[in-house]
Amino acid sequence: MRQGLGTQLRHLIDLLDGAVSAAYEEAGIDYRPRYTPVMRALEGGEPRTVSQIAEAAGITQPAATQTVTLMMKQGLLEASPGVRDARQKIVRLSAQGEALLPQLRLCWQATRAAADSLDRDMPYPLSDALAEAIAALQTQSFGARIRAARATTKSKKETS
Repeated sequence: MRQGLGTQLRHLIDLLDGAVSAAYEEAGIDYRPRYTPVMRALEGGEPRTVSQIAEAAGITQPAATQTVTLMMKQGLLEASPGVRDARQKIVRLSAQGEALLPQLRLCWQATRAAADSLDRDMPYPLSDALAEAIAALQTQSFGARIRAARATTKSKKETS
């Protein structure tokens, strides 16, 4: 029996994240793979709001908020109140976060090379398939697709 899409994706993420976590550990870095989109969004040195980080990283605002909070607890980020709106957080890399960047960049290069290797071993590059799936879901969300499938199933039952 073929596993469902969600089960397959979770398993793939487990395989990828587990290997990347191990690579950070082997490099002597106390760092989680989920931090990378935030680090990448801030590595240029420009402070950003959580919304700007989410947009630049391609993650949801709640995911960005949770990740920023974890990274602040670990000392990788600092935040200050916004100039126009004190409720808004302006986030930047801390000195510790900045100091970690050279080691992280080496890990990211190795991870990119490993991802390229995986793409070459497949009949259709996984990175292309994922990009196309994301684009298709931006055109029509998975929720809309579920609702349409439900409506189709319901109308087939009624005509039977």
